[in-house]
Parts: sequence; structure tokens; C-alpha cells
Amino acid sequence: MPRPDLSALGVKYRRIPVMAIGRDVYCDSRIIIRKLEDLFPEGALGASTAEDKAIEKFLEIWNIEAGIFTRASQLIPTSMPLLNDPKFTKDREEFSGRPWSKEHIAENRPEAVAAIRSGFRFLETTLLADGRKWVLKTEKPTLADIEAIWTFDWLNGLKGALPRELISDQKYPKVFAWIARFNDALKIAKAQAPKPATLKGDAAVERILNAPFADKDLGIDLADPLGLQQGAEVEVFPIDSGTQHHDQGRLIGLTEDEVVLSTQAKGTEVRLHFPRTGFRIRAVTGGGQSKL
Repeated sequence: MPRPDLSALGVKYRRIPVMAIGRDVYCDSRIIIRKLEDLFPEGALGASTAEDKAIEKFLEIWNIEAGIFTRASQLIPTSMPLLNDPKFTKDREEFSGRPWSKEHIAENRPEAVAAIRSGFRFLETTLLADGRKWVLKTEKPTLADIEAIWTFDWLNGLKGALPRELISDQKYPKVFAWIARFNDALKIAKAQAPKPATLKGDAAVERILNAPFADKDLGIDLADPLGLQQGAEVEVFPIDSGTQHHDQGRLIGLTEDEVVLSTQAKGTEVRLHFPRTGFRIRAVTGGGQSKL
């Protein structure tokens, strides 16, 4: 922070990444992945059977909602130079809602190590126990692998995060071999993919604001327990981190999985999309306050 490019689009949401397709802006990795799967089915990585979809969803919940990533973030080494920068630690405290002093990190480390080691053991002794290459026994990695691996891959690449006397390729060989395979597959995929264009922030903003909308209108689920109506003024914000940054706009889409706000940027309508899980939706004018 600050993020002037997002501010120019009227986006208060502060986490990354965000994705824009036309004038539709998607906030949170979960909805980004879901939209990519829906909009580009020829490259979809999601499971096809009900059983595999359940495993895929379980791994998403396990990493995000069940706290694996939260524990992983507590393993950031106190030797990181950024922890000597008071601006950085203040930003992290505001973002996470917890202290980020070196002393606090060191105090929480044993519990975090125990939780992450349990995660490594779970993968080693269940999903990967039979020697499969990928989580769903496929020929190539799928979304289930992505949902499961990202926290553990990040920690493995963060020098000093994992205590190697407790968590190593000797103790969890199947997990570490899986991580290595995934990174090899990722390198191949990147080499084969088109090279992305890079834009400066102001150029990206102009391209987004001059584009048409890309997503279909979702409509409003009138049976939704929040009882909100089309066009109601609401605010949406995450309830796990970055909670102080609220996006406000007219409600134009509400389903079991998604909420869509119409906002304005430089006099142009922009639509912000959020997942329902992990976010609060609250009326800000009329009808009292409704929240999830």
C-alpha cells in the first residue's frame, strides 16, 4: 500500500492478485480461478467427477479457511530484512489484525511449525501415500494439485521458513517430490504459453475503463437469507484479513457463490466481483444492516 492503480479503478480491496476481464474486476484468488475455469473451458483444470470435485473443494477449504495458510504466514523468518522496516510491519499489522514484531513471530513459531508439519504428514500419509504423481491420479497436475500445493511450495522456497530438522525431503519424500514435479510442470507450461504483455498502471486503467463488460448478469437471488434487493447500496469486505478496506456500490449480482457491485471510476461503471465465502455483505443505506 498504497496502490494508486487499483484506486484509479475505484477498488478499495487491498489483497492481491486481482483480475480484470473487460470492466469486470475479480477480487480474491478463489473467484479468479473459478471465473477462469468458466470463461475458458478449453483450458480448464478442474475435476470432472463428483468425488474428485469434493477432494478439490476440500483442499481449497483446508488451505484457506481451515488455517493452513495463516499458520504458514507465521513461519516468515525473523531474519527477513523487511521486518526491520517499521512501515512494512505496520502495514502487515493493519492487514492481518495481529502483531508483526519479531518477538511475536518467534513466540508463535512453535505452534505454526506443529500445524505445518501436520499438513506435510497429512499429504504424505493420505493423498500421496500410494505413490501417485498427482492428487487425482491424473497424467498432469490439475486444480486439485494447485489448491493443495501453493502454501507448501511457498514455504519450501522461503529460505529459513521450514525447520529442516523436522520438515525435509528425508522425512516427507513424497511431498517434496510432488513439489519438485509441480515446479517442473509449471516451467514447461510457462515456456509453452504466450508471453504476456506488460502495461503501466495508467495504461491498464484506461484499457479496462474503455472495454465492454465480459461477464453475464447474475441477477439477485431473492431467496437469499440476506434479503437484499437489486440496486441496494452495500459494502463488501473480507473478514479474515484486510478487513478495514471496504468496497461500496450498488448490488447488481447475488448468488450462493458470488456478489457483484456496480461502482464508478472516472465516471465509468466498473463491476467488482467477490466470492461469498470469507466476505461480509452489509447494507449501508435503508433497511438496516444485513450481513453474512
